[in-house]
Amino acid sequence: MVDITTKYLGLELKNPLVASASPLSYKTDTVKKLEESGASAVVMYSLFEEQIIQESIKMQQDLTRGTNQFAEALTYIPEVGTYSIGPDDYVKRLNKLKESVNIPVIGSLNGVSTGGWIDYAKKIEQAGADALELNLYYLATDPDLTSAELEETYITLVRDVREQIHIPLAVKLSPFYTALPNFSRRLAKAGANALVLFNRFYQPDFDLEALEVVPNLVLSNSDELRLPLRWIAILYGRVNVDFALTSGVHNATDVLKSLMAGARVTMMASELLQNGIARIPQILDDLRLWMEENEYESVSQMVGSMSQQAVSEPASFERANYMRVLSSY
Repeated sequence: MVDITTKYLGLELKNPLVASASPLSYKTDTVKKLEESGASAVVMYSLFEEQIIQESIKMQQDLTRGTNQFAEALTYIPEVGTYSIGPDDYVKRLNKLKESVNIPVIGSLNGVSTGGWIDYAKKIEQAGADALELNLYYLATDPDLTSAELEETYITLVRDVREQIHIPLAVKLSPFYTALPNFSRRLAKAGANALVLFNRFYQPDFDLEALEVVPNLVLSNSDELRLPLRWIAILYGRVNVDFALTSGVHNATDVLKSLMAGARVTMMASELLQNGIARIPQILDDLRLWMEENEYESVSQMVGSMSQQAVSEPASFERANYMRVLSSY
């Protein structure tokens, strides 16, 4: 029998298939079904920095409503800072999940600033999360903001969070960095235990009839696997972190490629949303079958086996292969 267990963020997982942050983690019953179907861990849907700010502002308004009506009311409640409170319901749901399932539950924070944001990292830890995933999802639109300044903001955030929590810390990135290897190494030095590659930016669309900008969600497909596959293969062995591959994982072949590139786990959402949670046992069966047919004894045996350091043509991952690809069409 092949061994499909793996280790990610110090957690012993029964297989490399993790349910990534998505609406599937909203309900406890759904997470139970994920566990029963074979998911080895689940990342909760993200708590967004904007949610914390908005709820804080609303509470500030509620607490101060009417204080200008009577002089004696002006000081009966202390000032509430922008980050001092927030959606505690998220923390309660996480705690309930931990009580309901046996697989690891990873909390998820989506933001870029420090301050009170760190308080929610601590609350997530206190609620019982097995690890925390920081989702650095920020679209830089200010021409005066340099890449160095933005990266330094991220590094500061990771360092500050790392200093305040004791559970493992993963950082989820987008692919849009000028020098991703250097930035990845700096994140590791700041305290990241794992990197999750990559986040998908959801692009808005134009409604030509209403002349409005509208949100547009397009689920991933297996073709999107190539971008994180390439970068994990390049970074494996060079940056001292665990790697998780997300975006484009839809079948056992995608899982196998991800592991061979250097990922310890693969994270899946679109496939489960499209075709149901029942896909998990099917994918795991296909994974075992392929490993048996190709005489692999364990997942750990194949992790990184096709990384840039391991293949006979490392230039295949770099610009040196660019002209060869174009001429092969």
